[in-house]
This record gives sequence, structure tokens and C-alpha cells, in this order.
Amino acid sequence: MSKRDYYEILGVTRSASSDELRSAHRKLARKLHPDVNKDADASERFAEVQEAYDVLSDEEKRARYDRHGHAGVSGQPAGGPGPGGGGGWSDVDPETFESIFGDFFRGRSGADGFGGGGGFGGGGPRSPRPVRGVDLEHEITVPFMTAALGGTETIRLADADGSVQSIEVKVPAGITSGSTLRVRGKGHPGRSGGAPGDLRLRVRVGSHPWYRRDGLDLQMDVPISIIEAVTGVAVELPLLKGTVKVRVPAMTSSGARLRVPGKGITDAGGRSGDFYAVISIAAPDGLADGDRAELERLADSVPDPRRKLPWAAEAGE
Repeated sequence: MSKRDYYEILGVTRSASSDELRSAHRKLARKLHPDVNKDADASERFAEVQEAYDVLSDEEKRARYDRHGHAGVSGQPAGGPGPGGGGGWSDVDPETFESIFGDFFRGRSGADGFGGGGGFGGGGPRSPRPVRGVDLEHEITVPFMTAALGGTETIRLADADGSVQSIEVKVPAGITSGSTLRVRGKGHPGRSGGAPGDLRLRVRVGSHPWYRRDGLDLQMDVPISIIEAVTGVAVELPLLKGTVKVRVPAMTSSGARLRVPGKGITDAGGRSGDFYAVISIAAPDGLADGDRAELERLADSVPDPRRKLPWAAEAGE
């Protein structure tokens, strides 16, 4: 039976960085270690993960594997299921090893680290290295106006013990979808005196009933009547703060974008976008017979707007 691809085993792409490899290895090692995973194939899968990491974490071995596949590293010692087997942990830095297995060995020996009679160090017991807690990631939806103007949002997160905590998050003005907010010290707790991780919040900005965003620019659809489109009109429009009067010139067509400089969104750095009124011509719901007749009388004097379009001849216009 052919061996599985090492990148597939770790669940990473072939262009994965060393940090991505290390992170993938840690997660799988925690999940599959026989001390915590009692599945019948846990030991075999754990050894498979370690073998893949042993090769891909070594630049020379990885280069040979990328060129020749398993044949390129078949003569190299493979990682085993534990720290004593065939150099299985030769490429794992002490912090990674402690992060994954420190709790297991401390639980078995009753010691406070890897030294002492039940440890690996020989000598007397020594304090374990402080390990920083893992960052916690979460996605939040920020209301449109809060994202535009800035403000504070309260989010509720469940702790490992099932309790719920409320966290106040400061949202800077002008934040966009895809941005990340970091809340220091609200991730997973550290070990052996290590600092807690951070809470990383991926932001999605909610929609608004009449505004649309394009970076720091604001757009708003503004309907006008046929008569207003012909004669022109001044329209009072709402902004994020206050209002603005926009002059629609005579003979304005649907789709026209009327710009008001500097009246869009202002971000935390003081940069401002523009406001755009996007014009649409709305047909009236109904007309009196006399008004309809008057418009029909004018129809022959109004130029056909389609006559100069490329497809007009083919359509018989």
C-alpha cells in the first residue's frame, strides 16, 4: 500500500511556511497522542504525523522529498511514536515539545518538569518553561454605523468550563470587512506561568438600508421624477452626521453619480472618503388623462435615446 503524501498528512499546502508546519503538527500531535486518544489506530496515525513533520521541518529533507517524493527520503530515519524512538523528536524545539507533552509527563511522574527521577534530564527537578496561551479566534458582525463612525461592541464568548463572559471591544472608525481586532489576554490561558493568548476577532461589516460602502466612500441611491430629471432639482440628503443639499442638474440621466467631496467615512487616521448620490429616474405611479396626453404630445419632440447605440440598426430602431 503506497504511503500518503506528507503534506496531506499534516493538512497543509506544498508552499506552507515553517510556522504553518509547526502549528499543524502541534494540533495533530495533541489530538492523536495515545495518552489522550484511545482509538485503535491513534498510535499509527501519531507516528505517521511525526514522520511527515520530521521530513518537512528539515529544509534538506524537504527539498529531497519535493524533488523525488518518498524515494528521496527513504533512507532517512523516520519519526517514531515517542521521544525515544529513532530520532523521532530530533527536529522539535523544546517549547513545542513542552507545549504538546508537558502535561502528560508531569501527570505521570508527579514532577514539575522533565528533570528529576521520572524525567529526561537526570539532575534535580527544574521548573518547566512558561508557555504562552494559544490565541482564540472568533468572527463578529459589526453594525454598519459602528464600523463607519467607530464605537464599542459587547460580545459574549463561552469559556472552556461552559460559563459565558462578556467582553467590551473597541471598534475604530472606518474599519472594513476582513479586518482583525485583537483583544490582549482574552485567549486561552498560559501554562507554567505563561501569559494568556489573545482574542483575535475577524470583522464582517453589516449592511445598511440605504448606504453602500466602497472603502471610505459612501453611495446612496436617489430617485427623482421624470420632470426633475429634465428641469433639475435640489435634494436634501442624509449623511452619517447631518445632511447635505445636492443639486441635480437639468437633463440628468439615471446612473449619474453626483459627488460631494469629503462627506463619506472618516477613519481613525483622519482620512475621509466622498459621498456619492447615484441618480435613478422613477416613473410616476399614475397620471391623469390630461397629463398623459400632454406627455404623449411631447414624445415626438424628444430625441430617441437609443438611436446612437451600436445595436440600434440591428433592432430596427
